Amino acid sequence: MALKLREAQRAMMSVSENPDDTASAIRAIAAMSGQSQQRCFKRFRRTERGRRLLEQRPELFDRMNDLDYLLGLPEDTLGHAIGTFYATEEISAQGLKDASEAAGGRQATNTDFDWFARRSRDLHDVFHVLTGYGRDIRGEGAVLAFTAAQTWHTGIGYLAFRLLRGSGWNSEQGKLIRQAFRRGLSSDWLVDQDWETLLEQPLVSLRERLGVGPAPVYEQLRSAGAPVLN
Repeated sequence: MALKLREAQRAMMSVSENPDDTASAIRAIAAMSGQSQQRCFKRFRRTERGRRLLEQRPELFDRMNDLDYLLGLPEDTLGHAIGTFYATEEISAQGLKDASEAAGGRQATNTDFDWFARRSRDLHDVFHVLTGYGRDIRGEGAVLAFTAAQTWHTGIGYLAFRLLRGSGWNSEQGKLIRQAFRRGLSSDWLVDQDWETLLEQPLVSLRERLGVGPAPVYEQLRSAGAPVLN
């Protein structure tokens, strides 16, 4: 799949006008993705955990989209933290799925690769909470940079770089993006983890065990369309 710079630039114009336009952000990523996801899938298939997950093919979306399940987990767990994140930010796994489909994503099929693509999509919110980067403008740029370092996905890297260039290397957002990229490089590889099981484990110990480190302290930059946090 060839890179489509003009298409990505048009999508980024929409994101610049409305930072909450998730569908346009996904279009920009897709336009610059090339063979990135295929390469990540090949790596996934080579790992023992990846092969085991492919045999079972659990749908992470089913867990992520069940708010009652998430909030019913103990308060110190990753899953409960994700549920709180969804409730506070007034978003959902279904919303991310809808935005992906509105962006004109792949037609749903039952192949191993399409299952992997769905799982990769749903990891976005897992990474938000695991890393401690919020849904705000700075946090979104940081979680994209973290994900780019984990996956070497050129589309995600393109979006993170555009945000870094636009905000400035030494700006608050620029520093956070660079920090996030370093964290992504130093962490364990998270793409092939059994997240269905890890949702039920304590968040703080998971951050330590997976090499992610503690959540950063930074001043959030909220978009106009984001809920006001108390």
